[in-house]
Amino acid sequence: MIGHASVLIQVAGLNILTDPVWSNRASPFSFVGPKRVTAPGIDFEKLPPIDVVLVSHNHYDHLDVATLKRLQARHSPQMVMPLGTNVTVGRAVRGAKIMTGDWHDQFEIGNGVSVVLTPANHWSARGLGDRRMALWSGFWIKTPRESIWFAGDTGYGDGAIFQSLRARYGAPDIALIPIGAYEPRWFMAPQHVAPEESVQIFNDIGAGQALGFHWGTFQLTDEPRDEPSELLAQSLEAAGIPQHRFWAFGPGEVYLPF
Repeated sequence: MIGHASVLIQVAGLNILTDPVWSNRASPFSFVGPKRVTAPGIDFEKLPPIDVVLVSHNHYDHLDVATLKRLQARHSPQMVMPLGTNVTVGRAVRGAKIMTGDWHDQFEIGNGVSVVLTPANHWSARGLGDRRMALWSGFWIKTPRESIWFAGDTGYGDGAIFQSLRARYGAPDIALIPIGAYEPRWFMAPQHVAPEESVQIFNDIGAGQALGFHWGTFQLTDEPRDEPSELLAQSLEAAGIPQHRFWAFGPGEVYLPF
């Protein structure tokens, strides 16, 4: 876990980064906006060679141009993202190798690994005049041994998209599910799940293991920093699910499935 939605996934000989943000603020400005309160779980200079970068949507806490430029200069990775997000990245990151598509489009990324863009209940914008002009998504990573689902930012809605994903792709071995940035609920519910809804997604998708992200790094919303982790534990207990099945994944923590 790097922090927030940035996760290093090492699988099938590939190093994959989700929504990489190493900047100090999730903002278009260096001097204002949500500030990082935890150091990245891996120092940027100590990253292994990065093969693939997955960008779920264009919000500043997920698409950080400064970090993408650094990755391009050092690693020149393949980048995968939903339609319209490529416009922002292509303009800002010279020479970026970009695959872009719609929900359920599939891309081969090497070593027998493919990535499918999956639906999410969310939205996009980089400024005041481009709301929903780019797509948003999660990512289903298919490998020769296992499947990994990165949900991206999402609200729960009626749960239909998660049940549909399970029917279409099966149950993932590992699911990365957001657990934070949910208060106040009257405003955030359509776009961000609260921990009890994260547990419902875990049940809907049928994951063998879940790791909770999107909490504790940037103070984006009203809930206290550690509350998502605490409420996740309470929600798991209420649902009768063992705590080890769904971690609140913190910066620097490592999950080794095998």
